Amino acid sequence: MTFTDASLTALRVFREVAERGTLTAAATALGYTQSAVSRQIASLERAAGTALLERRHDGVRLTPAGRIVVRRAAAAIDQVDAAARELAGIPEEQGTVRLGWFATAGVWLVPRALAALRETHPGITVISREGSTPALIRALRAGTVDLAILASAPPFRAPDTETPALEVQTLSERSLRIAVPSTHPLAHADVVDIADLRGQQWIAGPGGELYMGVWPGLDERPQIVHTARDWLAKLHLVAAGLGITTAPTALTFALPPGVRIIAVQGGPEEQRRILLARLPRRPLPEPIARLSAAIRAVASDHG
Repeated sequence: MTFTDASLTALRVFREVAERGTLTAAATALGYTQSAVSRQIASLERAAGTALLERRHDGVRLTPAGRIVVRRAAAAIDQVDAAARELAGIPEEQGTVRLGWFATAGVWLVPRALAALRETHPGITVISREGSTPALIRALRAGTVDLAILASAPPFRAPDTETPALEVQTLSERSLRIAVPSTHPLAHADVVDIADLRGQQWIAGPGGELYMGVWPGLDERPQIVHTARDWLAKLHLVAAGLGITTAPTALTFALPPGVRIIAVQGGPEEQRRILLARLPRRPLPEPIARLSAAIRAVASDHG
């Protein structure tokens, strides 16, 4: 068996694994068993004559051969799907862009940019989805999103080390802050010292997110009393007086009543960037360029 005999199913499975980062997550997304996913990957690697994935304790990583296959597989799958639509008598969609975004961008940046694009270019269809920054980077590489709005923290390295390098633009850079109940002892100040955060009760993301929601420079093990993945849920827990959390300044306009956003001094400066990333493409399709421009315009207006 040569690679030209590889099945379309195996290519779809491989692309899903590349995007999800683990065999288990890919199996769940596809509705397969993990053993079925493993068999498809094994058949593809036999056809390729080389390993396409590096198996690690925390998931999988593409080998150099795997990066070639996922790039080509994405293009092949898209062409087959387009042919299927034509054969079914469905005209191929024109002007469709697939956008990925991290959680807080969905609170302000994404809806405003999409609304602006709809006003100026109503013929462009945007299909979007939320995801973590690592998941969105994998989706870009797998070809399942065209653009991704990513979060970045110091030391602001490149999103990944694969080639070709992603084309990345910085949309904004702002200071991380803390959100406290308006009745909290710290609420009267505009700026607090990092030492004032010791002994506080925190509202944070699930443990797998490295205590997202706890001040990064805290010099003690945090006391986490509530966990929530969604930022607005965290802020409503703060409003109820149940703890404090970190918050980007971009969420200031969306604060529920009873919450104050306060700057923190002392320790390393905690800056956060919002990035717009995509694979390099020449020429850049107009729908992608139009959406990119709309996102940049909204980010500039609210920078």
